[in-house]
Amino acid sequence: MPSSVTSAPTGPLAGVAVVDLTRVLSGPYCTMLLADMGARVIKIEHPAGGDDTRAWGPPFVNGESTYFLSINRNKESVALDFKSSAGRKALDALVASADVLVENFRPGVLARLGLDYETIAAAHPRLIYASISGYGQTGPRAAEPGYDAVLQGEGGLMSITGDAEGEPYRLGVAVADIVTGLFAAQGILLSLLARNTTGRGQHVDVAMLDSVAAMLTYQAGMVFATGHSPGRMGNRHPSIAPYDTFDALDGPLVLAVGNDEQWQRLCDTLDLSALATDPRFATNGARVEHYQALVALLAPVFAQRTRAQWTALLVAAGVPCGPVRSVAEALADPQLQVREMLVRAMHATAGDLTLLGVPIKLSNTPGSVRAAPPTLGQHTRAVLTELGLSVAEIEGIAGQS
Repeated sequence: MPSSVTSAPTGPLAGVAVVDLTRVLSGPYCTMLLADMGARVIKIEHPAGGDDTRAWGPPFVNGESTYFLSINRNKESVALDFKSSAGRKALDALVASADVLVENFRPGVLARLGLDYETIAAAHPRLIYASISGYGQTGPRAAEPGYDAVLQGEGGLMSITGDAEGEPYRLGVAVADIVTGLFAAQGILLSLLARNTTGRGQHVDVAMLDSVAAMLTYQAGMVFATGHSPGRMGNRHPSIAPYDTFDALDGPLVLAVGNDEQWQRLCDTLDLSALATDPRFATNGARVEHYQALVALLAPVFAQRTRAQWTALLVAAGVPCGPVRSVAEALADPQLQVREMLVRAMHATAGDLTLLGVPIKLSNTPGSVRAAPPTLGQHTRAVLTELGLSVAEIEGIAGQS
């Protein structure tokens, strides 16, 4: 794999080369995680527009989509049409020198181009080939496309999200896409580890429906045990109380009392010590059973102070709580600054960007944000030159972008 990034990659995946054939969210999120940890990720984009999310907005910053910018840092963009003979030659050369290929086309699409796992693995047995799709590479629904909102609905998440008396809601983030990208990255890392022993790559098959189902955890356990599906409960927890939002004087506050000791401390802080030994509330099970009565007693007390006042009092008492904050408020938390979760990068056209940092902190081989997201085809000529293509071949491919 050629090298054209000026900032030398660091991290546990330094030296790992990734060909990225993904677009939109699940695949780019996966490859960004790999890039953050030092992998060299070359993102292949079609010259006519590139990744779909380059056009998604508003907002845009100097014509660059903030959606695209949020999930494509630390990557190089090569614009080529691998359906053309010249583009395919360049892609084949990249794959030959890669450790990992990641794609999120619908199953069967790449097979028609001779780029499916079986064909690629026969020529490159050490290559790890990761496929991300809506429903997986097998089964009666394999050929269907996957969309986050649809998978949140079909996967059961919407049925348990929202007010008990209201309509089902999808989560405010594309959680089906993101968790699928996380699982795909994990599968790639496991395959790299296995290759150290076996010397061979393998196929990583990650489906959005599988990923959403895996998130159901204790909700699925309820169904397995009782045969009944849990319903929407707003912000309360089906098995823990009080574990909910309460309206303070200036807005909602989240309370997460996870055991009887915390319950005792909450009662003392609220000057409701008698509730701690009330048979209706003395144990978690009793509190869940008598939840409506519990809320009726707690809600008027929380309405007497601001979120900041309650947070200071309850945190000091060892009771888990916090204000319900806007995204802007959350990102302004000094804790995120200390944790280097807000970083700066200079983009070729968007200028000085603020990006989210790397959430996994490694003491000896940390990941990093080394480069801003690329413009479309920003690295085409440099990468193709390092592949050894002729000037005419490079001009033929780069001229498309």
